[in-house]
Parts: sequence; C-alpha cells; structure tokens
Amino acid sequence: MGRFSWVRFLAVLRKEFLHIRRDRASLIMAIAMPIGMLLLFGYAVNTDVDHLPTVVWDQSQTADSREFIASMRSTQYLNPDEFIQGYRQIEGYLDSGKARVAVIIPPDFGKELQKDNGQADVQILVDGSDPTVARAAMSAVQMLGLNKSLEIQGVRLAARGTVAGTSMPLNVETRVWYNPDMKSMVFNIPALIGLILQNVIAMLTSFSIVREKERGTMEQVVVTPIRSLELLLGKLLPFVFIGFVSLTLILATGIFWFGVIPSGSIPLLVLLSTIFLFTILAIGLLISSVARTQLQAMQMTFILILPSILLSGFIFPRETMPTFLKILGGLFPLTYFLEIVRGIFLKGVGMEYLWQDTLILCAFAFILVGIAAKKFKKNLD
Repeated sequence: MGRFSWVRFLAVLRKEFLHIRRDRASLIMAIAMPIGMLLLFGYAVNTDVDHLPTVVWDQSQTADSREFIASMRSTQYLNPDEFIQGYRQIEGYLDSGKARVAVIIPPDFGKELQKDNGQADVQILVDGSDPTVARAAMSAVQMLGLNKSLEIQGVRLAARGTVAGTSMPLNVETRVWYNPDMKSMVFNIPALIGLILQNVIAMLTSFSIVREKERGTMEQVVVTPIRSLELLLGKLLPFVFIGFVSLTLILATGIFWFGVIPSGSIPLLVLLSTIFLFTILAIGLLISSVARTQLQAMQMTFILILPSILLSGFIFPRETMPTFLKILGGLFPLTYFLEIVRGIFLKGVGMEYLWQDTLILCAFAFILVGIAAKKFKKNLD
C-alpha cells in the first residue's frame, strides 16, 4: 500500500459532501430531526400528572363543602370545574373520558364537621384505565383528605381545648373504576392493537410498492391494459387481509395469553379497526408515492411512528401535554383509535361515547384514501 494522499482524501471528501448536498431530503432530515426530536421528547415525555378534569356532586351545599372544593382546586392535581347531579351523570363523564375523577359529597357533610367528634364522608371515584393517572389522582386525594383532617382537628383543638375521639374528621373513600387493580397491562395491551397495525401495515404497504419501483417492475405493469383503479385495489387488498390476520392474532393473544378481555363489543371493535386499517393503508400508499427507495420509505415510516407513539397517548397522558402538542397529536389517526380501542376494552362503551372519535377517523380515512389514490394515479400516468 502507498502512502496516505491528502489529494485523494480531499477528493473523496468533496465527492461525499456533494452527494449529501444533492440529497435534499437526507440533508433536511439530518439537520431538522435532532432538533425536532429534542423538542418533541422534551415536552411530550412528561410523567407529571396535574389538573385532572374533575366533576363534583355537592349534595351538602354548605360553606364546609365549598371550602373542601376550593381546597381541591388549590392543588395542582385536580381541576373541579364541573358540578353535576346524580350517579348517571358521573358515569357519563367517566365513560366518555371528559372527567378522570368524580367527587361525591353527601348531604350531611357540613353537619358532621360541625359536631365535636363528627366524621364526614367523601367518596372519590377514579378512572383507573390509565394506572399512572389513577395513582396520581388517588395520592392527591388521600393527601388532601389528610391535610383537611389535620386542619379541622386544629380548629377544634383551638376552639374547645381538646379533640373528642381519635377518628379523623374526614373519611375519604376511594374507588377505582374500569381497572380496579390498576394493572398497566390492561391499559397497554389494547393500545398495542393500534400501534402494531399502524407500524406493520404502513411499512409493508410502502415497501411493497417502492420495491417494485426499484426493480423496474412497476413500469412493466403500467404498459399493460390494466387500469389504475384495478392496480390500486390489487395492490392494497392483500394488505387488508394481512391487517385482519394481524388484528385477529393480536386480539387472540391479548385475550387468551395475557387475559385482557374486552368489556365491550368485539364486532364493533373489528368494524372500527377496519376504518383505521384503511387509513394506515392510505398513509403507506402516500409514503410509497413520495419515496424513491426502500431506505427513504423506512425513514418516512419512522418519522410517522415515533411522534405518534409520544403524542397519541400511547405512553404519556395527553392531559399533561402542552396545548400545541395536543393539537399536533390530533393529526395522527392513532390518537383517535386509541380512544376507541381503550374505550371498548376497558370501559365497555359503545358508539354513544365513541361517535366523535369514529367520525374523525372516518374523515381521516376518506381524505387520505382520496389523496393517496389520486397521487398513485398521477405517478402511473
């Protein structure tokens, strides 16, 4: 081997920089992705749970009950801004996800606190579908109850010089709905249905069409008398079948292996999963129409997958995210499908609570399939 040549080294170096400069997509990705990922992770990866939407049924309507509600509001964890009447409304708020916590103050709340040794009861209902949120809510409520009890005992001691009895003035009874044991598996397994379908189907669809571009077989198909619609359907329907097989396997594994059984309708779950499946097929088709190589298709699919995991509520509660990240998360179909699949699995709800997410998912499917089909036809022409 000869000596190291700076001339040859600089020639190769210049050649590589020219290639990078000409590959605009890779250049933009190399510059923008690190900054984008840092901002995304910095804001989205937030395990602090605060300002949980809370509904209150105040049957006492006394100064003591209003003071207790004000104490809840002064914490950073609970946000008791909705006042309701009755258990049916509580069930509606918790089923729909509009509230994470329900506080029930009985009629004798104020009367019991005014007694020398009185003990007032407060019932707290917590949505346990997300164990992280449920534990934070329960901890906040228990700490609030303890602090209020000590405060009331201090007032009684100052007024009477003694405290009658040993029981705490405030008895907080907490019940967890939907996931009483607060198992993370019960929360995560349903969400994995959406995540796996998204990742597998988007990747397979985009890779399949881009692979034919690379091999030149797409041009051979185009010169045949086949119409673009026939080609499009022939390309996509096998992946619809694969999607249904994947859905069946995931459901069977979740039910029979992990023991996570849907509380709601399985036919409804399959129907709404079909809408989500067509949405992801359209995304895969769009990626394939833009990407020139399988490497580019993989990069674009990765750009879709990572933000959707962080912003859809798959790992971190959307309630803890800044407003702009909530808006950004709303651009991913996975966000709405997770609400649907968790609602069916954990809460057993039907279309009466899922219709909004379903309509948005249908709009995604209609728009994305239309754009993807038009783009596919344009590329063929």
